[in-house]
Amino acid sequence: MTASSVLVAIVIVPFVVSVATFFLPVRMSKPLTVVTGIAIFALSAALVPRVLRAPIRVGGTLQADALSVVFLVATAFLYATTAIFAAGYLHLEAGRSGARYGRLFYSGINLFCWAMVVAPVVNGIALLWVAIEITTVVSALLVAIDDTEAASEAAWKYVLLASLGLGIALLATIVMYYAGTATFGPAYNLSYAKLLAGAHHFPPAAVRLAFVLAVLGFGTKMGLVPVHTWLPDAHSEAPTPVSALLSAALLAICFYAILRFYQITERAVGSTYPRDVLLVFGVASLLLAALYLLRQRDVKRLLAYSSVEHMGILAIGMSFGVQLATIGVLLHVLSHAAAKGTAFFGSGSIVRKFGTKDMRRIRGGVGVLPWSGPLMVAAILALSAMPPFGIFRSEFLIVSGGLSDPHDAGAAILVVLVTIAFFGLSWFTSQTMLSPDPRPGGAPDQVVGAPDQVVGAPDQVVVTRGEPSVWIVVAMVIGLGALLVLGVHLPSQLSQLLDQAARELGGPR
Repeated sequence: MTASSVLVAIVIVPFVVSVATFFLPVRMSKPLTVVTGIAIFALSAALVPRVLRAPIRVGGTLQADALSVVFLVATAFLYATTAIFAAGYLHLEAGRSGARYGRLFYSGINLFCWAMVVAPVVNGIALLWVAIEITTVVSALLVAIDDTEAASEAAWKYVLLASLGLGIALLATIVMYYAGTATFGPAYNLSYAKLLAGAHHFPPAAVRLAFVLAVLGFGTKMGLVPVHTWLPDAHSEAPTPVSALLSAALLAICFYAILRFYQITERAVGSTYPRDVLLVFGVASLLLAALYLLRQRDVKRLLAYSSVEHMGILAIGMSFGVQLATIGVLLHVLSHAAAKGTAFFGSGSIVRKFGTKDMRRIRGGVGVLPWSGPLMVAAILALSAMPPFGIFRSEFLIVSGGLSDPHDAGAAILVVLVTIAFFGLSWFTSQTMLSPDPRPGGAPDQVVGAPDQVVGAPDQVVVTRGEPSVWIVVAMVIGLGALLVLGVHLPSQLSQLLDQAARELGGPR
């Protein structure tokens, strides 16, 4: 296939599958979604060597360069692994209600992933805004799909705040268009190449305003403080496959939108201004997340605040303005996708087994879940930047880049706050996964989910040892395998891709 054909297939296939799964029975939708996710990841990986030679363009609508392919690969990887996880996680009721839920779920998942893989390959900030707006509509419906009061409330909160944020992002797009009229006249397209070519002549005040609006607007969906408040509720109440996609893929796509505005702003007014803006939002996000991680008792909310933490790390990393740190940021996008997806898969296994998200009622996780339990512990260690996983490597590059600047206070703040966040994640691991197995009545294959309760109490949870599904374990093994590859030895073409993407973003060598 030609590079253009690959790009077109990535854009078309998930949409077609989304329509098909709405009408097909679940027994067919499940394997079709898995095959589609794997195929899209393979096609995305096939673009890596091609964009190293030159950007790929299809008409004036689609474009893939090194920067966009980094985010495309991360999203496609989550598409594939989440489809595998969902095959084992989803348990449907018998009858028409279960069949309806399955059709809506698989159609929605494929449509959501379609919007997210389209976002990094459209050519222009206006089309990018449209793609991200589509993700809002589809993901809000998926958050509410369980039709509980808490899920509906979380979905409405998400819709209101995300719509407000994207309204601000639309205003940023309009202001950037206005900035370009000084160079291109009143009618022109908002393609990246055109904006970057003329950015040197844009009015600085308009570009600065557009960038702040873009960070505030897209930052709402990225989970930056103070516009993050929808995120913990939505991640907690959504079905776990949706939570994984929201946290590991969608937040990164919104960061990609900010980076596109960063490119233009850096060329128009220099790097100091956008770096300062990102530093303020990044430090605020990392600080709040680190503190909230210390007090969480809901396993999915814990992972949600971990996402706010890592989005703060990305923003701080870009604020250093050093190519080494920028490479670390892009590697962090890939590593966080694999780690956070795997962690949510583990949380799904825990919730399926214990019947609760309350960490105070979860004990002996490693004893109960012989495979996904240890894998969950490894995923949490990866999120805590422990070697030999990819996040350790990416954060090492970010901090090293930050320390190369004489004004290295940002790097010091980053290290301190990440350490605080580590204590919050380690508390979860020690209390829920590594705690002793309470054995009621001496039964060797049973544990009690709340050991501090009286045995036989109404809220006591008794579970048997074993895995909910082998497919959950498969998805987690794939995610941790990717983290090991990213941490131990990057493939040469992927390393070149990150280096080229960092050069596209600018900054000192």
